[in-house]
Amino acid sequence: MKHRGKAAKAAARILGIGVVITGILAVLAWKFVFASVAVAVLALFGLFAAFTLYFFRDPEAKVPAGKALIVSPGHGTVDTIDRVTESEIMGGSCQRISIFLSVFNVHVQQSPVAGKVTYVKHTPGQFMNALKIECAAVNENVLIGFQSAEPAGQTIAVRLITGLIARRIIPWVTVEDVVAKGERISLIQFGSRVDVYLPLHAEVAATLGQKVVGGETVIARIMQ
Repeated sequence: MKHRGKAAKAAARILGIGVVITGILAVLAWKFVFASVAVAVLALFGLFAAFTLYFFRDPEAKVPAGKALIVSPGHGTVDTIDRVTESEIMGGSCQRISIFLSVFNVHVQQSPVAGKVTYVKHTPGQFMNALKIECAAVNENVLIGFQSAEPAGQTIAVRLITGLIARRIIPWVTVEDVVAKGERISLIQFGSRVDVYLPLHAEVAATLGQKVVGGETVIARIMQ
């Protein structure tokens, strides 16, 4: 699938910077402080490197078959299912499924449907703790709109939201891109939240507290 390996490249960039900084600190500690301090610096970097590689893991999604199925765009826990007003893409009242991503979840996001990307907008904002559902209204976020191909013509939106630790959203899609269901679309670096906006006639399959897998777990069905 498209964008495979991009998460690993992001991890490599971070680790590359870490190697340089750690090397300088270790040399200075060895020369001007104690050898044990240099060893401690290297050990801490080893832990950081292990966590970074774990955080940026990017497993292949086992996408379920079915034209009416909407899959989760994120890996995490469903903590809110409600109705909200989303005017930019949905044009008003719609259903929302909100998924919290802890730092231990996969942070690559997948397309919930097969179709075309119709909208991508980055909005600067705050960095409120992503555990709070109200962060969607004030935090920095990227809103992505989709027009589904199966079922045809349905409008769905995904909002990628930063958190207290997550400070960077990297979308991998642009307007007019054609995407497959479960295809990688973005990366949020460290803990965050993903909101999914669905038409009012969609049948929600997700439940509160459910652990969902991006590109795999069916969270809703839309019948024509």
